[in-house]
Amino acid sequence: RECKRTQGVSTTDLVGRMLLMTKAHHSNIDEDLDYRKHTDNFGKGPKGHSPWTGVSQFLQTSQKIIQFASGKEPQPGDTIIYVAGAFDLFHVGHVDFLEKVHQLAEKPYIIAGLHFDQEVNRYKGKNYPIMNIHERTLSVLACRYVSEVVIGAPYAVTADLLDHFRVTLVCHGMTEVVPDKDGSDPYEEPKQRGIFQLVDSGSNLTTDLIVQRIIKNRLEFEARNQKKEAKELAVLEAMRRLEEEKH
Repeated sequence: RECKRTQGVSTTDLVGRMLLMTKAHHSNIDEDLDYRKHTDNFGKGPKGHSPWTGVSQFLQTSQKIIQFASGKEPQPGDTIIYVAGAFDLFHVGHVDFLEKVHQLAEKPYIIAGLHFDQEVNRYKGKNYPIMNIHERTLSVLACRYVSEVVIGAPYAVTADLLDHFRVTLVCHGMTEVVPDKDGSDPYEEPKQRGIFQLVDSGSNLTTDLIVQRIIKNRLEFEARNQKKEAKELAVLEAMRRLEEEKH
């Protein structure tokens, strides 16, 4: 099934980030020449550069968010459910979790809180998140089970947040809950209110596992990207020839 490409979002770039395990992709520092050189060459054939496969900068716009957002507001009788996390490399494990959460109520309205990149890096370490906050926002908004996204949600689920969104239920998957900076439980407030629930997605797929697979199959992915690049360049060349023949 073909999906319309989102300008600036490149799977080639994401694979490059995973292989290099660098922090440069979600920092404001533009000093990691190794990363830039790698992303410039990853999957690139010797004969040129395809605008489709090549790495490009993702620029978030309000119009882009509107295209992905459901635009639905909570209705009377809806069960407002809040979930929070990184939702990095949005994968089937996330979808399975959100589907299970969606099944908890007759009329669910799921709000997903996405943590800022720096917060995700604090509790996940290494070079996480692989995708920045803007890319993760569109990924989660595209999911049919999610009605709203809080961009840059606080790590601790506060009373203000619960009251503001009139949250009925707070859910978390079976993954580890890392304490907040002060050592407190980020879900302390919903637990005190008796509205916290653990949900088993039934999937063992994690972002870490995907990264491990990519690293393990590095040569295959590089060959795949070079082959893809060559095909796209052939299409570009054919299009150029057609234009020349017209003139």
